[in-house]
Amino acid sequence: MKEILKKWGLLSVFLLLTLTIITGCGTQGKNDESNIEKENAQEEVVNNNESQFPITITDGANREVTIDDEPETIVSIQTSNTEISFALGLGDKIVGVSDYDNYPPEALEKEKVGAQDINAELVLSLLPDLALVTDYHYNTHPDLLKQFEEAGIDVVVVGDATSFEDVYHNIEMIAKATGTDEEAQKIITDMQQRHEAIKEKAAEMITDKKKVWVEVSPAPDIFTTGTNTFMHEMLESINATNAAEAHEGWVKLTEEEIVQLNPDVIITTYGYYIDNPRDQVLSREGWNEVPAVKNEQVFDVDSDTVTRPGPRLIEGVEAIAEFVYPEVFN
Repeated sequence: MKEILKKWGLLSVFLLLTLTIITGCGTQGKNDESNIEKENAQEEVVNNNESQFPITITDGANREVTIDDEPETIVSIQTSNTEISFALGLGDKIVGVSDYDNYPPEALEKEKVGAQDINAELVLSLLPDLALVTDYHYNTHPDLLKQFEEAGIDVVVVGDATSFEDVYHNIEMIAKATGTDEEAQKIITDMQQRHEAIKEKAAEMITDKKKVWVEVSPAPDIFTTGTNTFMHEMLESINATNAAEAHEGWVKLTEEEIVQLNPDVIITTYGYYIDNPRDQVLSREGWNEVPAVKNEQVFDVDSDTVTRPGPRLIEGVEAIAEFVYPEVFN
């Protein structure tokens, strides 16, 4: 009997050892599989972060532009393009901006390289990898842009924008040219969500539309924005009527014509260079019976947020909404 028990005892130990080895092997196998999965995941992250250059984009002049390497230095000769570039996180790469760049504050510290007329000598001395220019530059200074390209500068024409969709397109194009696609999508998504929230709130809560007159320059030469402009789209977004909707683009109207439009609210955009624009409008002779003047519904907004096609346009919509319908948006 003892012999039998010994045999069973030895057999039990053998089975236990065997089971331990098998279990250990199984655990090791799982660990190996886990390690392989981690390595694959790390490789995938590395692959996703790999430079997508060289890339070819179609710019605002409908040209195919090939950029071989991710730009390390950039010149932006337009205020809106500079704002977009900074928003994309490219501030440290920007070595030159237009004479009129004022936002963000860091842009004021950059080298000024001209505006409609480019300081070609200065740009060539900076020798940026990328130059962001406009339709105007492309149409009026083609030889100059060719000179940049011959010097090894990639030139991208950023087209005019008259709508939010145009702005989104330009943000995406600049992002693609600079390898900042992820940042672009964050900016665009934020703008779209905030814009949509305003539209939904306005559609739901505003039944009595107000007529809004927008002044982009003061008397005596008063200009306004009709259809196919940011301001018109903004007014539509907040469920207001553009007093100049019968006109297209930027147009000049006489005071007599404006008074006849009888706006409920007047928005000025030139407070940055005219003192007290509100008081000037309220004191105009012959405007006493205009509802906006009679009820003192005259407000000034930051011009750059309503006329500059960049990320801050959404701030312009929000500001106008609060002025026109304070009971809804304040």
